[in-house]
Amino acid sequence: MTVPVPTGRARVLSACASAACALTLAGCGAIVGGSPIAAQQTTVQHIEAGLTTLLPDPAQFPGRYPAVVLPPEAAAQAAGDLNGVARGSTVRPDGCAPTEQQFGPDHTAIAVGADEVARATLTVELTRTRQPLSTLREQVRRCGQVRVSRAGATTTVSTELVPSPLVDADDTLALRRTVAPDVGGPGLTQHMRTLIGQLGDVRIAVTYMTFGDEPADSAALDELFTTSVRKVREA
Repeated sequence: MTVPVPTGRARVLSACASAACALTLAGCGAIVGGSPIAAQQTTVQHIEAGLTTLLPDPAQFPGRYPAVVLPPEAAAQAAGDLNGVARGSTVRPDGCAPTEQQFGPDHTAIAVGADEVARATLTVELTRTRQPLSTLREQVRRCGQVRVSRAGATTTVSTELVPSPLVDADDTLALRRTVAPDVGGPGLTQHMRTLIGQLGDVRIAVTYMTFGDEPADSAALDELFTTSVRKVREA
């Protein structure tokens, strides 16, 4: 990801702080790791509910991650941090850029919680898509490492598939991703673990992001992913 100043985490945390000025901050279940056993999604049906109504409430985030819902522009910035490709970036090799994403209340909705002590965030991103999740899975297999350039800065984005979560969704997958700038230093490389599920045309991605080397907070990530999938499924 090409990361203009401030860094991705700083932008997300800044967006949280800004949104918090206008919002009052007000779970659960477990995920079993393992290889996916459900059939892959073959049809994509429309879910009528608006995306913002399908986000988990801030009070449903794990307690260490006070959360807010991001306004549209902040959501657009955060989406680039989550996949390592900011808007306007050039991605090599060809065919490895993320599918062009639309923004607005019924295209992308994001809520983010921040643990300031651990310098980590938990983010729920809901997107409206007509593509089955298998399309993303195949792209990750083809594009495990890409080079991303923007405004004179270049990063290497490395992504690998890891065992998928087992939840009641049409399809699921899980990713481990790092975003490393060419001009680096301590605390500049993003480390992410993302759980993704799809129900109809709503894709649910929950990401734990940190700029440190500590292990991901897997319990909080699993809990929030389960909560997020359940809310969409029950809509």
